[in-house]
Parts: sequence; structure tokens; C-alpha cells
Amino acid sequence: MERNYENSNYHICLISKFDMQCTSTFLFQCKNRPHLRGEYNVYSTFQSHEPEFDYLKSLEIEEKINKIRWLPQQNSAHFLLSTNDKTIKLWKISERDKRAEGYNLKDEDGRLRDPFRITSLRVPVLMPMDLMVEASPRRVFANAHTYHINSISVNSDHQTYLSADDLRINLWHLEITDRSFNIVDIKPANMEELTEVITAAECQPNQCNVFVYSSSKGTIRLCDMRAAALCDRHTKFFEEPEDPSSRSFFSEIISSISDVKFSHSGRYMMTRDYLSVKVWDLNMENRPVETYQVHEYLRSKLCSLYENDCIFDKFECCWNGSDSAIMTGSYNNFFRMFDRNTRKDITLEASRESSKPRGTLKPRKVSTGGKRKKDEISVDSLDFNKKILHTAWHPKENVIAVAATNNLYIFQDKIN
Repeated sequence: MERNYENSNYHICLISKFDMQCTSTFLFQCKNRPHLRGEYNVYSTFQSHEPEFDYLKSLEIEEKINKIRWLPQQNSAHFLLSTNDKTIKLWKISERDKRAEGYNLKDEDGRLRDPFRITSLRVPVLMPMDLMVEASPRRVFANAHTYHINSISVNSDHQTYLSADDLRINLWHLEITDRSFNIVDIKPANMEELTEVITAAECQPNQCNVFVYSSSKGTIRLCDMRAAALCDRHTKFFEEPEDPSSRSFFSEIISSISDVKFSHSGRYMMTRDYLSVKVWDLNMENRPVETYQVHEYLRSKLCSLYENDCIFDKFECCWNGSDSAIMTGSYNNFFRMFDRNTRKDITLEASRESSKPRGTLKPRKVSTGGKRKKDEISVDSLDFNKKILHTAWHPKENVIAVAATNNLYIFQDKIN
């Protein structure tokens, strides 16, 4: 899920939502008067990817969508990048509310007229029509990744973007589809020597030459494209030493980073592993400056989570507009919000029962043992099939969006 916001005479909010099991992209729009809030309606829906088959490798490419990223808006149209496991597409979403009428060489129904029957010259005119939202593919970037694409990130120069798979990161120009530049390659000569894979990659929001990528070992590498053409040698290396007393069979699995996000200021970056969210200062590599436990109560459940494969779930995280708060998802349709200034946190639930229009969300608490209070839910009662993996936060207002299975929930602060 990715959001894009535009300011004009009306407050317009476009949120794109996708399901990992389907290829349809849904755009939701909020359009109302300034300083007031309205409801979100479906703006457009279009099919992003079709099922493919790689005949050379006898490999079926699923029709799912892995990531969506909006491009900065330059005109009245919106542009976004969407990717499945192998192919990236650039889409243009535009509106049309007028049509041309009065052609000389064809009738209004589109049929060509007999040139010998044309006795006068007409000037075509634009006539109003019902609003039509069109989504058209403008570029297709394919055949550059051997492994599954897990990240795409638009650069701050608004001309390039990077795409990452398990072992390589490529740099693309938005106008060039037939070639890309490989900037990171961690594939060993002997695949038996492979010890880690790339899990996420992100461009720095203010410097187009800087990017970071995370690994399954819980490490983050910051690279500068000015230093070398191939960024196999990182500029900075971020890693928190593991406490030997807490090491277990699951340590390496739960330390794998599923998402990395730069703050809007570019001073900090945030990483999400299975149990926690960490905030790193780019000037300090040896340990994070802040650590927030998302669902520490699941540490005793790691064995069962490993058996049902939930331990491999990839949760995303996001910043608010001022970088003062962060948000990430959890199980049972819970999502967690952390205030960096007060160090307070809150657990909320996205569900149809608790998310009535104009209603107020009540904080939820999980009981880890002993006597359970009335409003608490037992850790043994959590539904691990209900999970919030994708979250987004408005860059200027307290409006958030979370995706729970096939439902998109949008929440905003209370209006007095």
C-alpha cells in the first residue's frame, strides 16, 4: 500500500491499495473543502499485471503485486510504479471530462466519411462528458531480475529509481526500459556460500546518490553511488550486537529486517524486524538510538509461529509527517503507534466492529499471563491469520491507512 497526497483548491488524497494475492490496484480519493474532512470513495481500479510464464526457465510468474510507489506529481496526471516478481510497470492515471466532436473525416460514431461527400470544413469542438478516469501503462521495465523483486524506490532526482531482489539492486531511468545499471550484486560465485539475502532497499529522500539496503542478517548498508559504480563496498554499516544470553534457534530468523524507511528529514532511518522497530541515526552505526517492542509477548510463541510460517511475515513501518511518531502492524488486526518524544505507545485494532464511521478507537491490550482484565485479550486468543502488513501515514495530517487482509481502513484524528 502506498499513498500520494496533492494540495489544490480541494483536499485530494489518493491511496493505492493492492492485495498480495491479486493484481488489481484500487485508488481511493478524498475530495472535500479545505480544513474539513470527507469520506473516501473508489477513484479508479485497474489490472496491473497478468500471469506470465518464463519458457526458458519453466517458471510461472504469479500475477500478484509486490510493491507500489507513487512518483512526485508534475501535472494534473498521477504516475505510479507497480511491480510483481519480475516486471515493473509505470502507470499514468488521468482524468477526462471532455470529448472532441465535429470531425471532418469521420462521423460521431467513429466511422470514416466519404471524402467526396465532404463539402465544408468544420472546426472540432470540445464538449463536456461524464468524468472518466483512465489508467494507461506508459513504460514496462522487464528482464532485469533473476530473483523476485522485493523493493522499488523512487529517487529524489525524480528521474531514476532502484529495484531490488534477493541478491541484486538495479538502477533505472524512468525513460529507458531496455537496460538498467546494476549497482549492488551480492551473489557469490558458489551459491552454497550464500549467507544472506537483500530484504529491502530505499533511496535517501534528499540526496539522490545515497541509498540503503537491509539484509536477512539484520544488518543495514548505506551506499554512496559517487564512491564507485558498483556499490559492493558500503559507506556505512549498521548493526546492533546480539546479546549472547538471549540467542536461540530463532535469533537469525527474527533479526531479519523486513522494511527500512528514511525519515522525511533524511537524518534517521527506521527498520522493522519481526519483534521490534528500531530508529537509527545515520551518524551512529554501532547501535540504534531508539528501540520499540511491537509484540514482545510473542517471543514465547516463536516455536508455533515457526511451524505455521508466520515467523516469516514481512511487516512494513512508516513515519508521520514530522518524524515524531512511527507506526507498524501486528497480528489480530492490531497496529502499534509510538510517540518518539514522550516514548508512549498505543495498540489499536482495525476491524469492522470497532471502526464505525465517526466512532472512536479504543486502545487494546494483550494479557501475557496471570489474571486477565476485562478489556484485555489473551495472547493465546490472538488470530495470526489476521495481520496488518501494510501501513501509510499522511505527510501533513493525522490521517493513517492500514491494510488488513482484503480491507482498507482509514482513520483520522478526532474533529472538535
